[in-house]
Amino acid sequence: KTPQFLAMNPNGQIPVIVDRDGPGGKPLTLSQSTAILIYAAEKSGKFLPKDPAARAAMLQALMSASTDVTPVFGAYFGAKNKEPNSPITQMFKDRVRGFFKVWDDKLAKRKYAAGDEVTIADFSLYAGYARVKGVVPEVLEGLANVGRWGQAMAARPAIRPTACQAIETPSFETYRI
Repeated sequence: KTPQFLAMNPNGQIPVIVDRDGPGGKPLTLSQSTAILIYAAEKSGKFLPKDPAARAAMLQALMSASTDVTPVFGAYFGAKNKEPNSPITQMFKDRVRGFFKVWDDKLAKRKYAAGDEVTIADFSLYAGYARVKGVVPEVLEGLANVGRWGQAMAARPAIRPTACQAIETPSFETYRI
């Protein structure tokens, strides 16, 4: 919540990136994980399908991960900390389980969240998956396809736990708070 950080994101939340070589060669500050994923993918030309139908499937998967799984897990976690055994806590836990059950069914028919290639939708979904697995692993029990996908994602060099530390590249800055 320092003034310097709040200047980058008035909400005082992470993540935030500063691309020193943004559009037109000017610095660009960007927050919101989904916006950062899309921006970085567009800038790098990676992890975005070129085919319009595949891109639409990727956007649908990305929105499911970022607007369904992540907020409901956040609500569960908040409820669990206040009232661990309440009906509301169980409702959020069941809802997270329901989202991953749908993902398990989808992943029975395809390798990744939006098809046969890894996309930013997978990175967004994996963030929710890893948190759920760490806090309430029983939610994921019996979801073999999600488990297979999670293992494949965890094996990617950039996702391994040691890679989840703050990094700097010539163009992007990462901040810890």
